Amino acid sequence: PGPAPNAWQVIKGVLFRIFIIWAISSWFRRGPSTPDPSTPAGAPRVPSRNLFLKDALMDLYVYVSQEEVFSDFNNTEALFWYHRDLVYGDWTTGENGDGCYEHYKELEIPEKVQQNGSLYMHVYFTKSGFHPDSKRKGQYRRLATVHASRMLNKFKRRKFQKTKNLLTGETEADPEMIKRAESHGPVEIISHWHPNLTINMVDDHTAWVKGSVPPPLDQHVKFDAVSGDYYPIVYFNDYWNLQKDYYPINDTLSTLPLRLSYCPISLWRWQLYAAQNARSPWNFLPEDTYEQTDEDQDSVKVALLETNPYLLGLTIVVSIVHSIFEFLAFKNDIQFWNSRQSLEGLSVRSIIFGVFQSLVVLLYILDNETNFVVQVSVFIGLLIDLWKITKVMDVRLDRERKIAGVFPRLVFKDKSTYVESSTKIYDDMAFRYLSWLLYPLLGCYAVYSLLYVEHKGWYSWILGMLYGFLLTFGFITMTPQLFINYKLKSVAHLPWRMLTYKALNTFIDDLFAFVIKMPMMYRIGCLRDDVVFFIYLYQRWIYRVDPNRVNEFGTSGIEQMQDSTAAAVAAPSTAANLTHKP
Repeated sequence: PGPAPNAWQVIKGVLFRIFIIWAISSWFRRGPSTPDPSTPAGAPRVPSRNLFLKDALMDLYVYVSQEEVFSDFNNTEALFWYHRDLVYGDWTTGENGDGCYEHYKELEIPEKVQQNGSLYMHVYFTKSGFHPDSKRKGQYRRLATVHASRMLNKFKRRKFQKTKNLLTGETEADPEMIKRAESHGPVEIISHWHPNLTINMVDDHTAWVKGSVPPPLDQHVKFDAVSGDYYPIVYFNDYWNLQKDYYPINDTLSTLPLRLSYCPISLWRWQLYAAQNARSPWNFLPEDTYEQTDEDQDSVKVALLETNPYLLGLTIVVSIVHSIFEFLAFKNDIQFWNSRQSLEGLSVRSIIFGVFQSLVVLLYILDNETNFVVQVSVFIGLLIDLWKITKVMDVRLDRERKIAGVFPRLVFKDKSTYVESSTKIYDDMAFRYLSWLLYPLLGCYAVYSLLYVEHKGWYSWILGMLYGFLLTFGFITMTPQLFINYKLKSVAHLPWRMLTYKALNTFIDDLFAFVIKMPMMYRIGCLRDDVVFFIYLYQRWIYRVDPNRVNEFGTSGIEQMQDSTAAAVAAPSTAANLTHKP
């Protein structure tokens, strides 16, 4: 079992990035031109203009070649598409009256491309009457030619994990895949093809200032070194090409279909697409460790294409609310344990078990080479759980009894507020009862995983078995706190703010678990967490307010009344002393 995909959280991240790009772009565009310190008088830089005027006539040349740098303009076989007299910024002409044109052709596959070679497309826009070949005197003009190139095929990693049944040594994997894994290794780079691609030319005449174009737009706006003006932006749009529609290029294929479309695009809409491909310049991580998985990207696109617009709008609003609740739950959880003075009524064993749970999840995702960002987030969660241990137990280093005579021994001791109260007795009792249920379930799940699930080795089996067990039955560890509440007939010691925020997030998860396609186990997990929280609410209702109970700050109503009475008695005495003072 792997981590359940959460498509609506991916949508939230995508929309957040779009908003950031739009905000940065708007801020830069309305600001004054930036002074150039290199000029003698520090004069402001002169705003530039688009080299292609509005409604200018232009010709489109599209060449397909194996060369990354194209120069063979005389090769007629390389010319894939030639279209004359396009109108820059025109939205009314074309086959469908939207300014778009389309061209389809099947390409013969060169032998090198069949063997994981690359195939490039070179696009040239020239003002009407000019040619992109710089060797043609009188027909070529630098300021009248816009060039952009792109690799048509896409290299994708195909990972093969050698798994087998640990008892029989057999595997259900395809024998051909096993042979390829033995010859190419566990990771194979395969060239893939998608038959559709759109060439967008941005209809933009903004007076950009060189050096002040915000990222990631600065990667696309190209200025002429001599005139200082900028070329029109040519953008290759493949956003709606789903990963599942790509297919591998091999020797069984003889031709490759290619459908090219030319369409104008507004600056605002282009920024939305550009934001999806933007990569932060502060990101020092390799690209493959930070990218979303292909499945996540496809889930976003499918949600945008197939989801009702009203439901999609609701998704965006609730996603923002979900993020706020996540932050508030985290904040109140830290505040609760940082200011906690008494452990009466709290299950310390549940905190310790939470550390074990986080450690298993971290080791599992490391063993399965999960996304680096996910690994970091789980590691931070483990550190927070370890920090909680220092709040519920007395932790010290014993330098007298060292491990192997070198390393100090780490000693854990229950706090006095936990031992002296009846909480420890009820906590031990709850986990003893719980073990009668958990150990048989763990044994049965271990046998099932060993018999019917393939693993890389015994280490992977242990981690996979523990992770799957915790994913399935982990909610049972929430029940000891319910048992302690029942025995103490009190819930005043619980962090109700944190629990409320987490419960609201769980309800939101319930909503999206049944709206967006998700595994059944994920839906059941959301439902069972709701059941446990409703039991908490029921206990809060039946256990009325009692001034003798200790709240989440470690104080009771009796103590507060005593402090108030003492302060009231001390106030007149202080006033009397001040009155009789000579």
